[in-house]
Amino acid sequence: MNEASDKNPGILASLRRILATLLAGAQNRIELFVVELQEEKCRFVEILICLAALVALSMMTLMLITLTIVILFWDSYRLTSLCVLTGFYLVGAILAWRAMRTRLNSGAAFADTLEELRKDQACLRTGK
Repeated sequence: MNEASDKNPGILASLRRILATLLAGAQNRIELFVVELQEEKCRFVEILICLAALVALSMMTLMLITLTIVILFWDSYRLTSLCVLTGFYLVGAILAWRAMRTRLNSGAAFADTLEELRKDQACLRTGK
């Protein structure tokens, strides 16, 4: 009788192992989520810093270029030079907006965590 109980530890021990496995899996997923959250925070701060630098430096440059060109063409083509510069600035603004939008849309947030959760669901459905 003692030999049979050693081979079959019981339902309680099996439940403990299952619970330990589930908790280890949950801890692993939470750690992955935390790492990805930190990466997203860093990425967001980088975007804000780049945006602030882009805006400040672009404004200074555009003001100085505009002033220089208008002064050069003050007597004959003042209005024409302002219109041409406005067109260039508009094209530049559109290109900057597209570049920023591309950067913001690059990669899904928490993609690795979501992929691991999908794998977990697939394993639970197939029973493997």
